[in-house]
Amino acid sequence: MIKYDKLVRDKIPEIIENDGKQCEIVKAEGSELNSYLGKKLHEEVEEYIESKDLEELADIMEVLYGLAHSLGYSEHDLNKCRGDKHNKRGGFNKGIILKKVW
Repeated sequence: MIKYDKLVRDKIPEIIENDGKQCEIVKAEGSELNSYLGKKLHEEVEEYIESKDLEELADIMEVLYGLAHSLGYSEHDLNKCRGDKHNKRGGFNKGIILKKVW
């Protein structure tokens, strides 16, 4: 038996059971869910930093959508906010490093 205490994707229990194994789950809500999502975001960012893999970027986005949902926002709300901010302040595609302002 392996013990975990981490947030997993919604279909993971089904995948485990389809593999002939059993699992124990609980469901987090509210501030507990936000805490687990924060930990998951950190985990996924660390995995991306090590791998530079597109799948890890997708995992980060999924966690961000989960965080938005837990705060009462939709994916559309989050994407619209990102787009609005991008239109006003730009993105990070040009690699601009601010060194000094005077």
